[in-house]
Amino acid sequence: MTVRSRADPTLLVVDDAEDNRYTLSQRLLRDGYTNVLTAADGRQALALLRDRPVDLVLLDVMMPEMNGYEVLERLKAVPQLRHIPVIMVSAIDQLDAVIRCIELGAEDYLQKPFNPVLLRARIGAALERKLAHDQMAEWGKVLELRVAEQVAQLERLGLLKRFFSPQLAELILAGGAEDPLKTHRREITVVFVDLRGFTAFAATSEPEEVMGVLREYHAEMGKLVLEYEGTLERFTGDGMMIFFNDPVPVPNPAEPAVRMALAMRDRALQLSVAWRKDGCDLGFGSGIAQGYATLGAIGFEGRWDYGAIGTVTNLAGRLCAEAGDGEILVSSRVASAVEVLVEAKQVGLLTLKGLPKPVPAFNIVGLKAAT
Repeated sequence: MTVRSRADPTLLVVDDAEDNRYTLSQRLLRDGYTNVLTAADGRQALALLRDRPVDLVLLDVMMPEMNGYEVLERLKAVPQLRHIPVIMVSAIDQLDAVIRCIELGAEDYLQKPFNPVLLRARIGAALERKLAHDQMAEWGKVLELRVAEQVAQLERLGLLKRFFSPQLAELILAGGAEDPLKTHRREITVVFVDLRGFTAFAATSEPEEVMGVLREYHAEMGKLVLEYEGTLERFTGDGMMIFFNDPVPVPNPAEPAVRMALAMRDRALQLSVAWRKDGCDLGFGSGIAQGYATLGAIGFEGRWDYGAIGTVTNLAGRLCAEAGDGEILVSSRVASAVEVLVEAKQVGLLTLKGLPKPVPAFNIVGLKAAT
């Protein structure tokens, strides 16, 4: 006969009568169960159950010292053992005995002398249920482990997002062939934004007022950085530096950069209305440039930032410094990349600090109609 439970189940026969133990054990061996243990009393049975993995117990009811009811009750009280199916095998032919065994957690009840065919069927069914229980428990452990791993990953992602952009944080956790934090060179579009009049406001206002304005400003600008999938390099008081095309490649990085700057200008204008009611006159300015930069992790063990270094960052920063309230000044390269998207006005040549010669600049007025 083919045993349909696990490959080699272990069965335990518990009976104080030696001839009964022998008869039942031999029956099980003939039915194909090769791992059959025996116990002469309840205490021995419980000791075996604690020391050896058992898949099914065949338990007599009437035994000295500790009867089958007591064994069943104690077995089901142990969390590690309560899932083991127990079939009561007894000469007692009373309904009350059957009911009591089932109430105490027995899987089934067979009378002595037992019918071999019925015994085989009851054991097979009990082992099938045991196997299903074990599989569900194993799946539960696997699922629990996976959930724990996902929770840990989400916690790590949340921690990384405190220091890096969401895209970079996800890349760090995902791993892969290329380390996104490794120093590398790439063409990027850099956006600088800050508030006009902030220095004067900070010098004449209470620190709590300044922090309140900054929190509101950073929160709204931060939402737009995430919406347009930019990489926030740093905050510097009222200033922010964002770049596009790294670590996540973007087909035309100038386009989302300009769209984001326009959205930031609109949102800053809305914020400034409320700020003016509170007596602070603040405006918005931005500078955008495109070119090659060296990027990667900057910092020390325990605190890392993700930075970009190159002339392109200086150019964007200087353009931002030159921008008036509501202006978005861009380099000629950026203007050329978005000329079909926006209305732009040529500002002319600007002499910018730190740059060897004047550079042409354009002011982005807004998006073209139906764009």
